[in-house]
Amino acid sequence: MSQEKVIVLDFGGQYNQLIARRVRECNVYCEVHPYHMPLEKIKEMNPKGIIFTGGPNSVFFDDSPKCSKEIFDLGIPILGICYGSQLIAHMLGGEVKDAPTSEYGKTDVELDNTSLLFEGVSRHTVCWMSHTNYIETSPAGFRITGHTPVCPVAAMECPERSLYATQFHPEVLHTAEGQKMLANFVFKICGCAGDWKMDSFVERAIDEIRQKVGSGKVLCALSGGVDSSVAAVLLAKAVGKQLTCVFVDHGLLRKNEGDEVEAVFGPDGPYDLNFVRVNAQERFYSKLSGVVEPEAKRKIIGEEFIRVFEEEAKKIGAVDYLVQGTIYPDVIESGLGKSATIKSHHNVGGLPDCVDFKEIIEPLRLLFKDEVRRAGTELGIPEHLVNRQPFPGPGLGIRIIGEVTAEKVKIVQESDAIYREEIAAAGLAGSISQYFAALTNMRSVGVMGDGRTYDYAVALRAVTTTDFMTAECADIPYAVLQKVMNRIVNEVKGVNRVVYDLSSKPPGTIEFE
Repeated sequence: MSQEKVIVLDFGGQYNQLIARRVRECNVYCEVHPYHMPLEKIKEMNPKGIIFTGGPNSVFFDDSPKCSKEIFDLGIPILGICYGSQLIAHMLGGEVKDAPTSEYGKTDVELDNTSLLFEGVSRHTVCWMSHTNYIETSPAGFRITGHTPVCPVAAMECPERSLYATQFHPEVLHTAEGQKMLANFVFKICGCAGDWKMDSFVERAIDEIRQKVGSGKVLCALSGGVDSSVAAVLLAKAVGKQLTCVFVDHGLLRKNEGDEVEAVFGPDGPYDLNFVRVNAQERFYSKLSGVVEPEAKRKIIGEEFIRVFEEEAKKIGAVDYLVQGTIYPDVIESGLGKSATIKSHHNVGGLPDCVDFKEIIEPLRLLFKDEVRRAGTELGIPEHLVNRQPFPGPGLGIRIIGEVTAEKVKIVQESDAIYREEIAAAGLAGSISQYFAALTNMRSVGVMGDGRTYDYAVALRAVTTTDFMTAECADIPYAVLQKVMNRIVNEVKGVNRVVYDLSSKPPGTIEFE
């Protein structure tokens, strides 16, 4: 992409993609790359600015992640956050030590708002801290622009070299004026124009796909979810009848979803697509028999998807490209640089070693979920499709704890349908980012109709989030939960208990696996 960009160098921080997400909210394109990205590659990308992430390490250890010192001489503005701020201090002659008092959570910080970074920011503001080391002495040429009672260098800068650093995390919502600080960095310090718009992304993506594919044949993995639907329509706009969409019903979809997908994308639907439906329920159930570990399920489902696509490709003739609806959080959560691998995504980590295609095309690979929805709107996809509930590629396979069976799938489908019906009836669907029912592997004694039962417990999950990188449990009225519980235990065979998951992300993930 040729538009202006800011790059994030990842030193293992948990908020790496959140930083990129916040920069993009300024309409400035941003990518995350590993901290050891070669200096020559950085020069080639010609970024308007660079941001160093936080990380779990201490900078004064020999094996802690570090970048080339020459990066500070490129003349590109740099913002170091948390570990990134300590790294700047350490590499340029300052002193970093174990903090006598660690700071975690919301912290009152006093800032010098004559700094460009803090222009328009309150002199006393609340920021999110998370550190056990701190900068005791800033490097020569730097001035301190922020402090707390226990952190002498909560922020520092050397404007002459366009180097800025904050010990706190401006990217998280808990930092009250963090978005204003990041906007100051990209606009006032980096000189960005904010010209990254979704309409231009769609136009550019279509042109790039046409150039790449040429006269080749394309096979699209269509699940019917938001990501794959947007990818399918994007490809259809680019190459038309060169595209064949294969919808694999693996028996792990929500209730009636297979038929709903076919109604939208099949021959009677509004889109000019070549559509093939493969009913492979028994095939997937057989592969998953006896498998209980969620990461293993993801790998199995991902590989089986590819095998089915290979078979379908052979039926329709030579296929040059496979299209998948991979999005940016999939890529980063599957492991980038030194970041921890949270989970493999079937779009990313579950691919078999030998794939019978020339190349995989992932047109949404650099977009966050809300950006995918905006792209879908630009493409003219109906709102009820663009804004439908997120659904994982492995489907109900990872919403069933323990072994997957046809009986358990039926329980989850029925429970989830009831839950979604009642959330919609209560007028709550628009205020909850994601909600679904999952099946625990716990069976317990109950009493129904004066008789003893020994059945499963269904878990209800509902979260609110702005970016799906962090999430809080949704505050659903008790009366609604009570109604959902009553309907599930009375209408779904095999369930005698319903629980509500209160966990946030982190420490949990949004999916229940």
